[in-house]
Amino acid sequence: QVQLVESGGGSVQAGGSLRLSCAASGRTFSNYVMGWFRQAPGKEREFVASITWSGISTRFADFVEGRFTISRDNAKNTVYLQMNSLKPEDTAVYYCAAKYSGLQDYRYWGQGTQVTVSS
Repeated sequence: QVQLVESGGGSVQAGGSLRLSCAASGRTFSNYVMGWFRQAPGKEREFVASITWSGISTRFADFVEGRFTISRDNAKNTVYLQMNSLKPEDTAVYYCAAKYSGLQDYRYWGQGTQVTVSS
């Protein structure tokens, strides 16, 4: 059974930082792209960032504007999202997801972790 478990969410003031972690289990994630998404109240879920299995290729949403970095430790089956210079508009539930490289849709999803940024 594949599981993605996020952690590291919390409440911070604007300008602060958080590091989210996503621990994957239940299969080997070689050749899987790992991604982060978020969903704010009343809004649709949106893409935040992704990283290939090798870690060489990363993608970010435009709104990240260089504030976030994504990394992964394949030995630990864990992916990280370092978020700096947080803004109130970053407030959302953040989800970890996984998809096989080359496919469009993410197949596996975590339960989400809440990030709240106060002004």
